[in-house]
Amino acid sequence: VQLQASGGGLVQAGGSLRLSCAASRSTFRNYAVGWFRQAPGKEREFVAAIRWSGGNTLYADSVKGRFTISRDTAKNTMYLQMNSLQPEDTAVYYCAAGRAILSTMRSPLAYDFWGQGTLVTVSS
Repeated sequence: VQLQASGGGLVQAGGSLRLSCAASRSTFRNYAVGWFRQAPGKEREFVAAIRWSGGNTLYADSVKGRFTISRDTAKNTMYLQMNSLQPEDTAVYYCAAGRAILSTMRSPLAYDFWGQGTLVTVSS
């Protein structure tokens, strides 16, 4: 499975971006897909995840109410709509897919496939 992330860029604080992640396979049954981010000098952290079949949407507390994860099963693509961006959201954002269950969806260890990352920079 190959994941291709796109949509990153430079935005001012308070602005919005939408990240996309296109998958090379058409079937993610029993998979979860998610977004993680890694800021310079920091560990990779969970941002949001959703089961490909629908339901079980999870968000990190730091993005809840500002970010929305979604997926389009017909296009084999998942998205991360990011609103009210803040400088602390600056990071490389990675999409991921794996046979994660609800209790493990926040852990990067539960994901088998990763995109290459897309850089989001939020200026103050």
